[in-house]
Amino acid sequence: MDGTKRTDIRSGMSVAIVLKQDQESGRLTDGIVRDILTRSATHPHGIKVRLMSGEVGRVKEIV
Repeated sequence: MDGTKRTDIRSGMSVAIVLKQDQESGRLTDGIVRDILTRSATHPHGIKVRLMSGEVGRVKEIV
């Protein structure tokens, strides 16, 4: 799963996100989803989430 559908993502899941400052390099950050921030059902660049660590980014992979 690539993280573009909101229904695929749940609080407590392990995911890899790309942070805003890492968008050019594509560097991924692993973490556990705390909150889902995107309201729409899908997003072409990935659903935006907040991790337990407080970092915010778009989901690129569901681990």
